[in-house]
Amino acid sequence: MSSMIEVREIKDKKDIKNFIDFPTKLYKGVKQYVHPLRMSEFEMFNPKKNASFEDCEAKYFLAYKDGELVGRVAGLIQKLYNAKVNEKRVRFTRFDCINDKEVAKALLSAVENWAKEKGMNIVHGPMGFNDLDREGMLIEGFDEIATFEEAYNFDYYKDLMEYCGYEKEVDWVEFNITLPDKIDDRINRIADMVQHRYHLHNAPKKSKSAFIKKYAKGIFKLLDEAYGPLYGVVPYTDKVRKQVISQFKLFISLDFMCVIEDENNEPIAFGFAIPSLSEAINKCEGRLTLNSIFSILKAVKHPKQLDLALIAVKPGWHSKGVPALIMREMVASFIKRGVKSCETNLNLENNLNIIQLWKNFEHRQHKRRRSWVKHLEQQ
Repeated sequence: MSSMIEVREIKDKKDIKNFIDFPTKLYKGVKQYVHPLRMSEFEMFNPKKNASFEDCEAKYFLAYKDGELVGRVAGLIQKLYNAKVNEKRVRFTRFDCINDKEVAKALLSAVENWAKEKGMNIVHGPMGFNDLDREGMLIEGFDEIATFEEAYNFDYYKDLMEYCGYEKEVDWVEFNITLPDKIDDRINRIADMVQHRYHLHNAPKKSKSAFIKKYAKGIFKLLDEAYGPLYGVVPYTDKVRKQVISQFKLFISLDFMCVIEDENNEPIAFGFAIPSLSEAINKCEGRLTLNSIFSILKAVKHPKQLDLALIAVKPGWHSKGVPALIMREMVASFIKRGVKSCETNLNLENNLNIIQLWKNFEHRQHKRRRSWVKHLEQQ
């Protein structure tokens, strides 16, 4: 007798809890999986908490096989991105399921049918509400632990996507960087030359709150300019900016932030890293308690590895050697704090401006992620 697969749209708080907790069950015992913050995942559903709903629509689905929960997926219409690329796209995100092609097909079909109902003709992903949300499906590096900012998935997901008619749209590559004991003399020379030639300086850092208050607007403007043309990226609205700051403030250390200003005190480059939180988050399975907050703060204060969250250089300054200046300032702080290695997180495989930076250090490409695409009008 054949099994019965049913996909249900989320309707109530019990469904939301099942949606959020499903990966915890699916990846039980998988040490490479890193739990997202459970509180943040709950806020994703709440338009009062998730500022992206100003510019997004979303649907959430659960799959059941013979009455047992076996998968989940969400569909998003990111209106700002659709306007940017002048296309009718739906993103899928939070896709997780057992190794069953028919379950995967049922889940993704639910998103595709919703897309058609909304007049959309392209589905792509995994992509979140914005560029700081989880994106990309792991296709290489399954034996590597995920960072706090990224998702983990099993190796069979690639076969599921291909079975469901999805093709590669873009890949991201990730690197593990081993930090040196001291800054390379060549980087120092280039950085000194660039700093003096263009009258650049480091933004002063007195306190975290004062730094964020003074530079947040300029940093986000810089991010929009530097990342705006890239795949998947949408501009940050004022409400989203405030939300991002709130989400990351606990994890920020001024030692791991760097802003380079021009002679008019305008930010032209920015770097931001956070201590690796993977082990601290996994101990509490993403639940924020007094003990887990203590563990997180300990990881922030005494890191051995960092996640390079963002590096942005204003267009026009790459060719003037500014990347050498920002890397010198950041790496010098990392070495001073005793950090041994860094994870780069996601770099588009054709973003050579960023990838070239890692050639200055001992490095290895250890992960690859993919965004898939399906054109519904061709079906």
